[in-house]
Formats: sequence, structure tokens, C-alpha cells
Amino acid sequence: MASSGEEPRSGSPGRAGTGTEPSLTADAAQLDTAEDFEVLEEEEEDEDEDLSELPPLEDVGRPPAPLREDAQPSEQGGGEAAEDPQEWFDVLGSGLLKKKTLVPGQGVDTRPRKGQDVTVRLKATLEDGSVVEENPALTFTLGDCDVLQALDLCVQLLEMGETALIMSDAKYCYGAQGRSPDIPPNAALTLEVELLAARDGPDLELLSGKEKIELANRKRERGNFFYQQADYVLAINSYDIALKVIGSSSKVDFSPDEEAELLDVKVKCLNNLAASQLKLDHYEAALKSCNLVLEHQPGNIKALFRKGKVLAQQGEYREAIPILKAALKLEPSNKTIHAELSKLVKKHADQKNVETEMYRKMLGNPSAAGAPGKCKDKLPWSIPWKWLFGATAIALGGVALSVVIAARN
Repeated sequence: MASSGEEPRSGSPGRAGTGTEPSLTADAAQLDTAEDFEVLEEEEEDEDEDLSELPPLEDVGRPPAPLREDAQPSEQGGGEAAEDPQEWFDVLGSGLLKKKTLVPGQGVDTRPRKGQDVTVRLKATLEDGSVVEENPALTFTLGDCDVLQALDLCVQLLEMGETALIMSDAKYCYGAQGRSPDIPPNAALTLEVELLAARDGPDLELLSGKEKIELANRKRERGNFFYQQADYVLAINSYDIALKVIGSSSKVDFSPDEEAELLDVKVKCLNNLAASQLKLDHYEAALKSCNLVLEHQPGNIKALFRKGKVLAQQGEYREAIPILKAALKLEPSNKTIHAELSKLVKKHADQKNVETEMYRKMLGNPSAAGAPGKCKDKLPWSIPWKWLFGATAIALGGVALSVVIAARN
């Protein structure tokens, strides 16, 4: 199958990725190393996505004031917070994400801003003390969800040079999926973080073609990670960022190969975006994403398949069937398209039967099985045309005779 569109696969969870991290990063890149997997996974039509446990797209907003010596303890704090509660700051007010300063920084004015590229020293441990991550210089874009949400949220509160301890619920780390093989499902993490540097992000207009491709791919891979975690909201966020990178204006000339590769990345992002939107029942948005793919590649099987799925979810079986037929013509051996098309054909037939019965009832002829010759199945006004013609002729004859008699008199 052509590699025109890449779909996030479910399976072992990837790691957060900007391409600069050795472990909290680019395992999701494996999604792009081969296209020989079944990309059109069959989805249950009545599948209900339980989004209640998914990490929301949190936003710290304005950084809070620095922690005072007389700060009140968090009511919901636990673990180490119970030992020394006055040193902990409850970042989200839920007790699930807390920060404690170990080494003070250089002042509130040195806190990094969203959109800046920050570099931190990171050490991550499980509750039993097992070290699962160490990185002396982890670099990522702040606020883009390029790394664990716990890290992305709390680094906004660090001052330059500050070292802090972050205690995070699994919700803001690897969630129910965990990370094989070292982080079990629903595992809380303790992060020791030191803010080393912060600088403005690159000017997108000045990026070379290669740099823009690499940046867009990193954002897309992060979207794939979130998709694997079933966090479709954050997946959409990452794909949107990648598309903004690709669509940004440029003052640099790109080679034809770079232009083609950028288009390929754009198509992959749009396909994955449509998959995420479809998971959240955002049908109009998913339809728009599919149409954007088809504008560039009319024969893109994934976009055709998803467009057919979207239209089917909206009850537009008549429009969905020819689209799926077009996809099947491009890949006749695809069992998923076969199965989906068969379901739609049956549903369309059932829909037509329901509509036919409804029209019969509207016209006053609810019984479709009754013999047409039986008088009891006919309505009072259902008179044969021969009788109607005869009655009309007699009436006209009577009128003519009356006129003749009146003339004679």
C-alpha cells in the first residue's frame, strides 16, 4: 500500500518525543519506519470511548506567585507532602500534581514562557525509588505537550537555575497504559528537574526545508504517542501544531524533494487528525480533514475510508457507499473496507425499506402485502379510471342536453 498517509497504531505505548530526548521521546517514530502493517483497522461501530480518565488539556495560565515560607499546606497532599506539607505547592489544586523547590532559582522574572525552547536536567523515579529516566539535557518546546504533561506544566513555574521535585499522578504521566517495560500502568512518578536554559523558539520563516520537516515530524510523532494513549484531545493538539509548522510562510527556498516531503508529512498529519476527530465523534471536523487530504491525493485510501466512515456515522449511506467502493477498487484485498461496505449496503437497504413504508403510511396505504385487487385495501377515492371517465361523459352529456332544451324554449 502506498505510504501517502500514516495512521497511528495501537499497541505498546510510545514515549514523549521531540527528537532530542533519549527515552521520554521518540519510540513513536517506529510508526513511520514501515508501512506494511494493516493501516485500516476495523473499528466497532458502537464503540464507546471512555474519556473520563483521560488527561485534559490542562493550562496553568498565569504563573502563581512564588511559594512563601508561610504557605498553607495542601489539604489533599500525600506521601512526602504529609511529612513537610508547607514546602509543597499544589499546581492544579487537585492534589494530583505538586511541586517543591529544592534549590531556589534566580527570581520569578527568569521563568520561561510558553513557546520557548527549554533545557532541563531530569531524573524520574517510581514510588519504590526505581530510576526509570535520567537525562542531563532534555530540550523541548514549552507548552506544546512535547513531553509528559506533568513536566510541561511544572517547568512553566521554575525559575532559572531552580531545582524542584515534582510528584505527579499517573494521569499526567503515562496513564493507564504505562510504558513498557519499565513503567507499569497507573504509575505515579517523582521528577527531579533543574531548569538549565530557556530561549525563544526558532523563526519558522527562516527554517530550512530539512529543519521544517524534522520539526513537523517531531510534533506528529508526539500526536501518535497521545493517540496510542487514547488521549485524542492532546493528539489533535499535536497534529494541529505540526500542520501550523508545515503551513507557515517561509523566506527560504525549498527543493522539489523537500516540498514533496513536506506534503507527505502534511497528508499524514491530516489523516491522523481525521482518525482522532472520528474517535471523538467530531464528524464535521473529520470530514474537513479527509477532504483536505483528498484535495492533494484523490486516491488516498485512508482518507476515502475515513470519509466513508464519517458519512456513514451521519446516516448518509447513499454518499458513503460510492466512496468506499472507490477505496475498495484501489485495494480490492482490504478486508476492513469489504466489511464496512457490506455493513453500509445492508444499512442503506434497511433505510430505504423504512422510508418506503413511511411513504406508504403517509399516502394512506400502510399495507404493502395486501392483494391489489381487493376492494378492502383500496381507499374510497381509489376509483378505476374507466368508471371515472364514464361518469364524466354522462355529466357532460347532461349539461349539453340541458343547453339544447333551454335553446328550444
